[in-house]
Amino acid sequence: MIIRFLLLALFGISMAHLEGVVVVYLRKALGMLDSESNKEAIEKFPKRYVVIEQTREAATIVMLVILSLLVGETWLDKIIIFLWVFAFWDLFYYVSLYLLIKWPPNFKTIDVLFLIPRPWIAPVWLPIGISTMIIIAIVVFYLFRF
Repeated sequence: MIIRFLLLALFGISMAHLEGVVVVYLRKALGMLDSESNKEAIEKFPKRYVVIEQTREAATIVMLVILSLLVGETWLDKIIIFLWVFAFWDLFYYVSLYLLIKWPPNFKTIDVLFLIPRPWIAPVWLPIGISTMIIIAIVVFYLFRF
């Protein structure tokens, strides 16, 4: 079970890096400074590209759902796997961006967290905190479950 969860975490981290690279390319294509917030980026996005980004976000969620359905045995297991991989994906997305372009400059930086159904905007500490709590909660759940 530990190996399975380590591999699932690695999958989430890999997804995070892939998404981070895509965002770096998008920022460069839009002519954004590395220090500029993603909130400012969304204001520059032509509507057509916002829709394209929404489809990319939807695809990542579909990938996580399918992975959870394939790997999980019970419904609780499937939900936990979804949350586990999502948390690693979300947390390491910011790690990846920071390693690639030193963004965000701090935890108070405002970001566009998600575009579906419309932009969710908050400081980066919020998704980092939520993802960290999810990971800790799942570890504690499995430590005391058996």
